[in-house]
Amino acid sequence: MIVDNTDGKSENLGIVSTEKALAIANERGLDLVEVAADADPPVCKVMDYGKYLYNKKKREKAARQQQKQIEVKEIRLRPKTDDHHLGFKVRDARKWLKDGMKVKVRIWFRGREITYPELGREILDKVATQLEDVAVVEQSANMDGRSMLMVLAPATDKKN
Repeated sequence: MIVDNTDGKSENLGIVSTEKALAIANERGLDLVEVAADADPPVCKVMDYGKYLYNKKKREKAARQQQKQIEVKEIRLRPKTDDHHLGFKVRDARKWLKDGMKVKVRIWFRGREITYPELGREILDKVATQLEDVAVVEQSANMDGRSMLMVLAPATDKKN
């Protein structure tokens, strides 16, 4: 079966031999493109294949531009970080969460600090409670090598 798609309107030309279909495509200066190879008989279209690929690429590019990219920001802290410094970091995280970004909060342990992971967990819990009005905990605090990591995502159901 062959479908003529030269002027934008799909016109069914019926079941035609391959040689005749190629002759029709060559006569019009277009390409014969197999659309459904598994069908019985296979379905082909007479069209400008280069123009088809160009339009397909344009549609895909427009779809990518419409997608929303979620950016992930990271805050790095230490177990000995004081409350004043933590306030600055929480303020930045709040701003990023309101802008729709995800925030990773990482506690770095150096030397023997690694033997007190509960200090890092306390800081992460404190950050989570301070940001609970704008964020939800997507990944709870867990150890990742010499650091402890927690991921916060923007709360979608709550108004900022």
